[in-house]
Amino acid sequence: MKKKFSALIMIFGLIVLSACGKDVDDGSSMEVLPLIVDLSVTEHAEIGETVKMEALVTYGDEKVEDADKVVYEVWEDGKKDDSVMIDSVNEKNGLYTAETSFDKDGLYHIQVHVDAKRLHTMPVKEVTIGKGPNTEGHDDEHAEHGHEHGHTEGFSLHFVKPEHAEVGVHTELMTHVQIDGQPLENANVRYEIWGDSLGEKHLWIDTDELKPGEYTVSNTFNDAGTYTVKIHVKNDDGLHEHEEFTFEVH
Repeated sequence: MKKKFSALIMIFGLIVLSACGKDVDDGSSMEVLPLIVDLSVTEHAEIGETVKMEALVTYGDEKVEDADKVVYEVWEDGKKDDSVMIDSVNEKNGLYTAETSFDKDGLYHIQVHVDAKRLHTMPVKEVTIGKGPNTEGHDDEHAEHGHEHGHTEGFSLHFVKPEHAEVGVHTELMTHVQIDGQPLENANVRYEIWGDSLGEKHLWIDTDELKPGEYTVSNTFNDAGTYTVKIHVKNDDGLHEHEEFTFEVH
């Protein structure tokens, strides 16, 4: 009788453990939905006229009202290194807005950087001001800045400039890369860095992809000054892009 009772207890215990095991969710089965940002901007405006910028942020069917960051980056064509960042206003219901204006004719780029649900996306649009760009010498300007050299269609890159880089302190260099509005994963992203303090020497630094499409490395600079970083992006599909930026080390 005792043996039968013990056997029943053991069978009951196995059934309970089996049931518990089925109820445990380690999070691996959670579906990661795309973070969608519908960017709308005024496509043409006159000098001094208000240019409106709106970003509707959704995650699956949910309108994101609590994004971690929504910031607009604005720059004149060929001068991304001189871009200006503009904070957005949370209008609720997933809509984030901002306004700006321009004091001269030209072609300008407006890119919105959105961090939400542990994801990052950064669509970009163009706006023409007045008569548009002055094409005389425009090709030379592109060659000088080397930023926008005829990208692969849908390619987008954002370098997070270090704001407080100091001599002898680890400085994080981070770049977000996307293709067709989605993170470009498993790419080979390298930083080529040079500056007056390095003479003719160029540093080549490999990055780590810590999040999908986010490539980061930490470097220590031994001298103060202005540094230029050229970000090289390659992948197995034949993509090869590069952009240049400058930053200060104090």
